Amino acid sequence: MARFGGSRVAAAVVGASMLVTLAACSTPDSIVTGERPNSPTATSTPSHSAETDPAKLALTLSDLPGWTAATAKGDGTFSRPLTDASGAVTWKVLDGSNQVIKNYDPSQPVAFGDSSTYTKIPGVLTFRGNNYRDAPVYGTTDVGQKKMQVVWTQDTGDVYAEKSHWAGAGWTGQPLLVNWPKATKDAMGLSQAQIDDPNFVEVIYPVVDGNVYRLDLATGRQTKPPIQVGWAFKGTGSIDPRGYPLLYSGMGLNQNGDKTGPWRYRIFDLIQNKEVSGWDGSDPGAPRDWGAFDSSALVNAATDTLIEPAENGLVYKVKLNATFDPVAKTVSVNPEFTKLNYNTPDSSRHGIESSAAAYRNLMYAGDNDGNIVCWDATTLQVVWVHPTGDDTDASIVLEDDNGTPFLYTGNEMDIRGQDKGASHGPVTIQKINGFTGKTVWQYEIDAVYNEAVNGGLMATPVLGTGEVSDLVFFNIAKTGSQKTGTLLALDRKTGTVAWKRTLPHFGWSSPLILTGTDGHAYGVVGDSSGLLHLFDPNTGADYSTLQLSQNIEASPAVYGNMLVVGTYAKKLYGIRIS
Repeated sequence: MARFGGSRVAAAVVGASMLVTLAACSTPDSIVTGERPNSPTATSTPSHSAETDPAKLALTLSDLPGWTAATAKGDGTFSRPLTDASGAVTWKVLDGSNQVIKNYDPSQPVAFGDSSTYTKIPGVLTFRGNNYRDAPVYGTTDVGQKKMQVVWTQDTGDVYAEKSHWAGAGWTGQPLLVNWPKATKDAMGLSQAQIDDPNFVEVIYPVVDGNVYRLDLATGRQTKPPIQVGWAFKGTGSIDPRGYPLLYSGMGLNQNGDKTGPWRYRIFDLIQNKEVSGWDGSDPGAPRDWGAFDSSALVNAATDTLIEPAENGLVYKVKLNATFDPVAKTVSVNPEFTKLNYNTPDSSRHGIESSAAAYRNLMYAGDNDGNIVCWDATTLQVVWVHPTGDDTDASIVLEDDNGTPFLYTGNEMDIRGQDKGASHGPVTIQKINGFTGKTVWQYEIDAVYNEAVNGGLMATPVLGTGEVSDLVFFNIAKTGSQKTGTLLALDRKTGTVAWKRTLPHFGWSSPLILTGTDGHAYGVVGDSSGLLHLFDPNTGADYSTLQLSQNIEASPAVYGNMLVVGTYAKKLYGIRIS
C-alpha cells in the first residue's frame, strides 16, 4: 500500500526481437531527446460516438479475442487462468448481505459510452474527468504569455495518522470543477449572481483535514460553508454526471491523533450540504480489514449505477436509486449493493487504490498485489488478470483506437523492497490490449525503494492531444535517487522514447496536457518541492515555473484558464494560466 508523507532505461515492443536502448546519461534537470516515429503531420479532432444506451454498447464477452469460458466451482466461485502467467484468478459475487450469488446475471446491462458522453454538464467531475481517465482539463486555455499566477488561496488543515503527518491535499486529491445547470444552482441556494452567471464554476474539494470545501473558481470565495466530516479524504471525489447535486467520496484515513472512527464511503447532498447516505468500509465480506476508499467512483448515468473499488479488496456495484427534483429542491439516494470479491496467487495485500477506467462494459484497475484486473460491469465476472510484478496504484488511462481499448499503466517499487529487501529495481511501464490483457509494449526504468514514499509510477499518465497525439506522458518518482524523478514522453504505438527529462525533485502529482487557443499543446506538472512546471510537451523544456509552498502531491484540474491544486502547505491554490 503506497503512502506519501545512473538509471537503466529501455523501451521494447513485446514480441519483437529488437530492444531499443536510450544510452545517454542524464543529470538533474537535463533532457535527453529520443525519436518520434509517429509524429503527426497534421492534427484533427477525434471522432466521438454519442451512443449511451447500455444495451447497444455492451460487448458480448464470448466475442472477445481469445475468450474461454470460466470454470465453475459449484459453490458460486469461478476461475480463469491468468494472462501470460501461471495460476488462476478466482472470484465470487456477493449481495448486500454478503451472501454468494451463484449465477449473477442481471437483466440490465451496465456499459459506458465514449468518454465524451460521460457527463452531461461541463467540468471535471471525477478523477481525470471521465471513464477513460483522460480529461483532467475542460475547455481550451489561452497560454499566450506562457505564465502562471496565484489568484487565490484557501487555508485547510491537517491530521496525524498512521504514525505520519498528512496535510493539505494528498494523493490523489484532485479538485472537482463543476459548471452547474441554472436549476441546480438555484436548488442549492447559491447567490443570485452565481445562479444567473452561465460561466460560474464551483470547486468541490474533499481534502485531508476532513472537510469538503466549496469555492468559486474565479475568486476562491466559499460558496457554502465546508462540509465537516472529521476524517481525512486522500483520494478524489466524484460529482454525479447527470448534474444531480450529489457528491460521492470515501475516507482515506480513520485516525486523527488519538481518535479513531469507523471506515465509511460517503454520499453528500449538496442542497442540504451534508452527508445523507453511504456504507461501511469494514465489510465482513471483504478479504482485507482496511476500509479506505482512495478510488474515485464512476457513475453510469444510463443505469443509475455507481462503481467503486475499495481498499478492502471488494469492488462495489451500487444501484443508487437517485432522484433529483429541482423544483422541490430535493435530491435523494437509496443504495442497493452487489460486490465482486476476487483472489489471485499473488493476493496477499488485496485492495484497489487506483480509480477504475471503463470501456463499454469492461472495467479496469490496478491493485496492491500488482495485478491489472479487468471485470465486466454487468455480471461482475473477472474477464482477465495481468500480473505486473509490483504494487500498481496509478490509475490507468484508456485509449480507444478504432474500437479496440488500450491501457497505459505502470507499477512502483514497493513489494520487492518491503518483502524481498531490494533497494531499487525496474519499474515497468506498459501498454496493454484491453480486450486480451496482453502486453503491446513495455518500458523499464530503475526506481529506488522507500517504505513511506514509494518510488515508481504513482502519477496517472496523460495522453497527448493535437500536435502531441502520438505521445503518452509519465511522471515517475525516485528514479536514480530518493530525491529525483523522471518526466517521460513515449510513442503510443511503439513505446519509443521521444524525450526523457531528469527532474531535481520527484513527483506523485499527475501531469496535464492543455489545448491552447493557439492550437498548440502545453504540459503542466507539479513536484515534491512545490514547483509547478508549465512545459513544452514536444521537448520537455519548461516555458515557466511557479513556486508554491511545499509538496504538490495532489493532482490538479483545469477549467479554461484556471488551475486548482492543493499542497502540503495546508493551502488550496487557484492559479491563472496566461
